[in-house]
Amino acid sequence: MDGKREIDQGTSNRRKLFVKSYGCQMNVYDASRMADVLAPEGFDETSEIEDADLIILNTCHIRERASEKIFSELGKVRVLKEERAAQGRETMIAVAGCVAQAEGAEIIRRQPAVDVVVGPQSYHRLPDLLSEAREKRAFGRRPGVVDTDFPVEDKFDALTQPTAEKTRARGVSAFVTVQEGCDKFCTFCVVPYTRGAEFSRPVDRILSEVERLTAHGVREITLLGQNVNAWHGIGPDGKAWTLGRLLRRLSDVPGVARLRYMTSHPRDMDDELIAAHGDLPQLMPFLHLPVQAGSDRILEAMNRRHTAQDYIDLVWRIRSVRPDIALSSDFIVGFPGETEAEFQATLDLIEEVGFASTFSFKYSSRPGTPAAEMDGHIPHEVMAERLGRLQTLVEAQRQAFNQETVGVTTEMLVEKPGRYSGQIGGKTPWLQAVHADGDVSLIGQVVPVRIVGLSSNSLLGELLDKPLQERRA
Repeated sequence: MDGKREIDQGTSNRRKLFVKSYGCQMNVYDASRMADVLAPEGFDETSEIEDADLIILNTCHIRERASEKIFSELGKVRVLKEERAAQGRETMIAVAGCVAQAEGAEIIRRQPAVDVVVGPQSYHRLPDLLSEAREKRAFGRRPGVVDTDFPVEDKFDALTQPTAEKTRARGVSAFVTVQEGCDKFCTFCVVPYTRGAEFSRPVDRILSEVERLTAHGVREITLLGQNVNAWHGIGPDGKAWTLGRLLRRLSDVPGVARLRYMTSHPRDMDDELIAAHGDLPQLMPFLHLPVQAGSDRILEAMNRRHTAQDYIDLVWRIRSVRPDIALSSDFIVGFPGETEAEFQATLDLIEEVGFASTFSFKYSSRPGTPAAEMDGHIPHEVMAERLGRLQTLVEAQRQAFNQETVGVTTEMLVEKPGRYSGQIGGKTPWLQAVHADGDVSLIGQVVPVRIVGLSSNSLLGELLDKPLQERRA
């Protein structure tokens, strides 16, 4: 019996799949698509790793010591695999994502319990890879299968579409990957090496996925890409479209109440995309626009291709068409050679722009990136002290932004039951979590709400009887 037939044999006795995703929203999207690919092979998702017949660690290489953290996790999973084996239960382990792409066969060399290592461009091949891995173990050959190629075929064409039931179970907000890879080559970043060159999905494939999602109850679509506003997919007219044009087309899809996109590069915010923020009611007033630093010398060393003033000018252009837009950003503290004055320039930029939320990190070296070879690496204690100052500043801005929302009448997309009985939870247009008393029958609806208070990590709302007639100015 060959490996593929052996995998299929379990469809009459459904097995359990556990996927743990690290890092970005694209990994969340990828995790769902892996589950979709494996569903026809007899796997149902579980939230309990102890019940899983297949465990996938869907990894991210952006965070500090990412590889070592994965190997530590694999040590724990190996113990679970051995315990299940003692009970006569087979458990397979796969490592996917960017650490898989970067480390390849080294993962299996260091942890032989791993059955499959698969890069982010090849996870549509998981059924075949699992079959091959089982066959190798059955015949006593060296364990483990590795696929970290960048295949020519479009993996999205090979992916299995989730059922209507599964789509509804995942909620009223959904991610849709429209662009992968990056050609910017920031000197600190591994994405061009782990995700490859920029690839843009064509308009018709994106449109088809969005129409399927909305037909099954999804109301909010977030377009994803490592550099999403560089998207230039081919439209039905045979020409490359811009992201602004795509958003206009998607706003016409029945059922689309809200549109978002991330992550953007300042160099790719063109006039058409900026105008869309003023023209499209469905395009939410929240933009994640990483700047990374406020010093022009550091930005040049990072190969960011913009200056601090370029970024500030761009922010004012965006705010001129959408005054209520909330901004989020990324900051790297302690890039090689960063002086105290250059760090202060970052704080000055934060003060001038004002952010609703941020992600901030100490610089961590990534092997193979140009920054790893630069002189002037900053001592850990200096980076930690600077990061503390930056996070104090941005946390104050976040809290001030939330406080300014109290008393505002806005709209809430109801996504789920709330924390307590008789309560519902959702998001404001500015991506803030909000809870209010209400019935779960409202899930999937955009309802008017007045923000009446704050909790530690969310807003407290009061539902209104009448729909809003106007957007917040």
